[in-house]
Amino acid sequence: MTNDISQLKGILFDLDDTLIDWSGYEGDWPSMERRHLTQVYEFLKDAGRPLKIGFEDFATEYRTRTANAWEEGRATLRAPHMIRIFESTLADFGFEPDDDISYDKCLEAYGWGPVPGVKVFPDVPPMLQEFLDRGLTIGIITNASQPMRVRDHELAGFDLLRYFQNDEIRLAAADIGYLKPHPQIFHHVLDKMDARPTEVIYVGDNPVADIVGAQHAGMRGVLRWTDNISPLASDLVEPDGIIETFYELPKLLDDWFPGW
Repeated sequence: MTNDISQLKGILFDLDDTLIDWSGYEGDWPSMERRHLTQVYEFLKDAGRPLKIGFEDFATEYRTRTANAWEEGRATLRAPHMIRIFESTLADFGFEPDDDISYDKCLEAYGWGPVPGVKVFPDVPPMLQEFLDRGLTIGIITNASQPMRVRDHELAGFDLLRYFQNDEIRLAAADIGYLKPHPQIFHHVLDKMDARPTEVIYVGDNPVADIVGAQHAGMRGVLRWTDNISPLASDLVEPDGIIETFYELPKLLDDWFPGW
């Protein structure tokens, strides 16, 4: 990373295990997803628009398509898109949207929101407010297959959405088409910020997706250390800074951007 002093314009954050803490979640993803799919299946049945297959076949097909999309994504860094998978699965099993029952209504029935056991890291709200008070622009880049309009329900439920009002720099991989560490996802947001890579830092918990991705895009990458980080991955990657809480971030900024 260059040592040239630039003005700090903003900070971009990962979402999961960076802003919100998943360590308290005791469930498993298939069971959680099954509950959401059940809500969609029952919604359509109650609306007189049942799918042409049983629930188990519907859920299995959706999970298979999702798994295949993620397998391809890991190989190509092309992001899976949850809504496209969701809509295509519904369509292939007989659902035809209209003014009364749209795809959006089905997505509402899916009912994504804050997950029980997941919580906001306590250092996050006060430090986000401090960054805003200092005149910085802050945004989110998450590797989610769910577009940000789905994840926004979580942010609203956690009372975090008010810190990230600009939806052009609050994005998921699905919105852009690429997964981190592909540099395109970072450059897309930097362009929306009208900022050079040296004027923005990225904070995340994944050494490869977050740190390598940000650094390859020309940004400084700060690793938020959690117990979930693989020792091997962390040994192979050299972050520009390592923090355990956001309270440690201003000291790094003081060193890199005096008077920021």
